[in-house]
Amino acid sequence: MIEKYNLTGPRYTSYPTALEFQSGFSEQNLLDAISSSQTRKLSLYVHIPFCHKLCYYCGCNKVITRHPHKADIYLDFLARELATRGEQFSDYTVHQLHLGGGTPTFLSETQMNRLVSMLKQHFVFADDVEQGIEVDPREIPLSMMSTLAELGFNRISIGVQDFNQQVQQAVNREQDNEFIHQLVAEARQHGMSSVNLDLIYGLPFQTPESFAETLKQTLKMDPDRLSVFNYAHLPDRFAAQRKIDEAQMPSPDQKMMMFRQTIETLTQAGYQYIGMDHFAKPDDELAKLQRAGELHRNFQGYTTHGDCDLLGVGVSSISQIGSSYLQNERELKHYYQQLDERGDALCKGITLNRDDLIRRDVIKSLICNLKLDLTDVEARWEISFADYFEDAIDALQGLMEDGLVTVTEQRIEVHAAGRLLIRSICMCFDAYMQRQMRQRQFSRII
Repeated sequence: MIEKYNLTGPRYTSYPTALEFQSGFSEQNLLDAISSSQTRKLSLYVHIPFCHKLCYYCGCNKVITRHPHKADIYLDFLARELATRGEQFSDYTVHQLHLGGGTPTFLSETQMNRLVSMLKQHFVFADDVEQGIEVDPREIPLSMMSTLAELGFNRISIGVQDFNQQVQQAVNREQDNEFIHQLVAEARQHGMSSVNLDLIYGLPFQTPESFAETLKQTLKMDPDRLSVFNYAHLPDRFAAQRKIDEAQMPSPDQKMMMFRQTIETLTQAGYQYIGMDHFAKPDDELAKLQRAGELHRNFQGYTTHGDCDLLGVGVSSISQIGSSYLQNERELKHYYQQLDERGDALCKGITLNRDDLIRRDVIKSLICNLKLDLTDVEARWEISFADYFEDAIDALQGLMEDGLVTVTEQRIEVHAAGRLLIRSICMCFDAYMQRQMRQRQFSRII
């Protein structure tokens, strides 16, 4: 079964995926998207690209530097983008703010204060806004927790990846494991309502036994959420990954064993398996919404704010406004240059057609809620599901025969084993996959 389905495929943080974005998108495309959007709620994402050190596994858009003044220059340009975007989104209210990267905590306390001040200056924030930030535990003083709390942050996500020292050395991410425990305690002491820990399986020297110990250490900190990512090894796309010795990486069988024991360990500890790579305590909003069939997914992963447009600011950031996706320049020098020359940093995107919207609806429901009411889809889009998705239903036959999914005239339901291969199930509904599979642009599913 592992060999049969160990294909390449997208993570479906969007449909169509970012590979379908076309160049030439401009401010007018953004303004058209804003005017056509049906919501005036906003999820705001800020990309901070800087990192002190290079982690070999990382596929994020980042700039490695030890010079803090580079962040000051970046904030100068970001201020110009925020001023423009704030005016364009003046009738929106921000219900969610997330700082990602790179390493957002590369910023000093002074720089972090400046950034939040700029955001509050240009956007209207809801009283109960959810503010989250990604944290690298290697480069952050404990005092930063106090600063973040004072600035309104109430959620943090700490990148742990693995507690094993040999694994850490192999990917150039050595860290003080005890400090991570202290950091979690400090976050809770300052009122953080949610603490998420990130782990990765599939890294060099990991074994089911060693990863079981990492899970044991993780559970001692009692996180509210856990993200346990399948390492995406794409050395042709990410130069840093060429520093990883593939001979030291676990086999697909071992990776599946690690993921299976992760599911078993965390669910036995009381966590709800949300899907793909996310777990949450049963009283967490993610878990509640999934049980209610109302969970959503966007470029930030699973989200509780599906009723919001997503505005990304900063280098390489992606926005999802109405039925359009738009992305800023990916390279820092081009981001600066275009802000100087045009006053914006948009470079590419896509406006979804009716077929895209229908397929996005189906894929999002499957990957979030692991089931699909076909009569609801038919009523919402005025289609015959069996006719419209005849090819997709044919493609699902093998998965059905293997007991991964059930398809009836009224519904599609993903079984427990099918959760592990939810990307394969979603791919059956993806009209773009044939070309993308030939180009091998994605990571393996397992």
